[in-house]
Amino acid sequence: MSSTESAPTENTVMGGRVKLLQPRRGYRIAVDAVLLAAAADVKPGESVLDLGAGVGAVGLCLAARVPGCDITGIELQPVLAALAERNALLNDAADRVRTVVHDLAQPLPSDLGPFDLVATNPPYLPAAVADPSPNPSKALATVESSADLARWLSVATGALKSAGTLLMIHRSDRLEEIVATLARLGWGEVTVKRLPPAARVLVRARRADELRRHDAEPLVLHHPEGGYTDEAEAILRHGQPLAF
Repeated sequence: MSSTESAPTENTVMGGRVKLLQPRRGYRIAVDAVLLAAAADVKPGESVLDLGAGVGAVGLCLAARVPGCDITGIELQPVLAALAERNALLNDAADRVRTVVHDLAQPLPSDLGPFDLVATNPPYLPAAVADPSPNPSKALATVESSADLARWLSVATGALKSAGTLLMIHRSDRLEEIVATLARLGWGEVTVKRLPPAARVLVRARRADELRRHDAEPLVLHHPEGGYTDEAEAILRHGQPLAF
């Protein structure tokens, strides 16, 4: 493979406000990361944990939207974590965005947390039913491996302050599994926002012993004839918050 073929590409999101180096081949970011960051209700001075940070897209979009918040990313793959660190420098955010290489099958390092917000865009597919990509990096990013969904949620909720918030984007066909797991973990104050026509859902959870589920008004991403709706365009291109 030539150096050109192996070199990362440089792309932008949020209308050019965030620059991202990412692998030329393998897993590449989608709008899910921008939507997740836009749905995060974070104030300056608060702390955020990005589980499954990849090349740092969620954290850097959030840093661009909310000056003064501190963001720690956790990423399994060292190559992606190294790109996330480079991206923090590229976006002049290295003073408040960092990435740690860690396997969620193991307890988080003791010096991390607790956090005001955990934001996560985990692998969507259970290993038992997935047809993984032949690209090993993409397969790890999209298919559960050492940490399944239940473990992922356990780590996420365990890293939060008692009054903290969990924010997740996932496949809509796993919503009931997510809600049931959160309720078992004691994070049963759950708000759900669907993202039609995409088979995606945003889930926000706060601590509660009993399940109290709320359904927010969906965010329609595309017009029937194609193209983003005005509301989606404002979020994805112009950095507007996602009402939740």
